[in-house]
Amino acid sequence: MPDPTRRVRDAAAQRGLDIEIRERPAAGSLAEAATLLGLQPADIVKTLVVKRADDTYLFVLVPGDRAILWPKLRAVVGVNKLRLPEPELALAATGYERGTIVPIGSATDWPVYADQSITGRRVAMGAGAHGYSLFVDADALIASYDATVADISQPAA
Repeated sequence: MPDPTRRVRDAAAQRGLDIEIRERPAAGSLAEAATLLGLQPADIVKTLVVKRADDTYLFVLVPGDRAILWPKLRAVVGVNKLRLPEPELALAATGYERGTIVPIGSATDWPVYADQSITGRRVAMGAGAHGYSLFVDADALIASYDATVADISQPAA
């Protein structure tokens, strides 16, 4: 059976990014994934695909216990309108289904914006396929994608 995380593994290797991918039971939510991995939700970084008005996209990395603070993100990106796209648009933009999205190996290398709270930590995130989690040093990920780091999140409701 082919490795469903091969694209992520290959893209990480091309960037010299040290990652670990672990198989895990399917999770119905981020909180459930955290429990399965023995982590807190804050230790799992969500990769959110955000659509600009000009039909281009960007990745936003925020801890699992936080949400995008839209006014701050718009200010950092320098635009007036941003939104979360429909699942089919996110899939077309990245090649990954929601719940598996990661910048590593995306169909397009969209710009990456990371919330400042993820720096200095080893984090878990999507691995490009359901039932897998990727572990990476956040600072190395930020450096390899020349990500913009800013205060762009707030506690999740």
